[in-house]
Amino acid sequence: MITIRRAPTLGSAHSDTPMLRCHFAFADYQDPAYTHDGRLRVLNLGTLKSAQAYHLGPEANVDILTWVSAGNLTSNVDGFEQEEIGTRGLHLFSTGTGYKGLEWRAGPDGAAFIQFWFMADVEGVSPAQETRASFPQLEDGGFRILASGFPEDDPEEESQITDGAPVALTARARLLHAAIPAAEGAAYSTTPGRDLYLLVVSGTVTINGNVLRCDDSAAITDQQDMVVIAQEKAELLLADVAAK
Repeated sequence: MITIRRAPTLGSAHSDTPMLRCHFAFADYQDPAYTHDGRLRVLNLGTLKSAQAYHLGPEANVDILTWVSAGNLTSNVDGFEQEEIGTRGLHLFSTGTGYKGLEWRAGPDGAAFIQFWFMADVEGVSPAQETRASFPQLEDGGFRILASGFPEDDPEEESQITDGAPVALTARARLLHAAIPAAEGAAYSTTPGRDLYLLVVSGTVTINGNVLRCDDSAAITDQQDMVVIAQEKAELLLADVAAK
């Protein structure tokens, strides 16, 4: 089954500095019809002005993935090195046993970001941080794994990341990205007991006859195979999570 969520129906939350557009209940946006999708707890879209910061905390047992759609961010977390995240770069903070505060600050040109929260399946671990730059040379029109809680998705772990390997989640989940040329398609298959949540970052696509545009989304349940066709050049993010 595919359930479409249109961009104009997203909620708005006043959380810290920016106004967030929310796919699920968050901060002062509460809607019993949209609380989560499987183990995907949060999907927020935010925009920051030059040097503006966004703060979170305290949080525990959740993987917070921040993907920069425009501009650049700097992460500031006590006890961790600052990390610079450029356009289409990804920042992961696994809160583990608990962390009291996180900050992301926009660069001089501001920033736009998309943030996913996956509920952890491995508990009792220390907080951890990872960052990946974009790897446009690896984009082939299909879905590429950006983050994964499945060791088999990155069998050759290395201390120096040079190949666009996914960041490691404490959730048994995946975050994937696709840049699809116009008139071409991308397919993805999951396993039973999983939910898929597709977000259109830019462009126009069709899925099962439904037309989706920028910031529209599709929740896909009880269906293992998915094919997306780009009506125009499109960029997508896809979450693959346990249904329960």
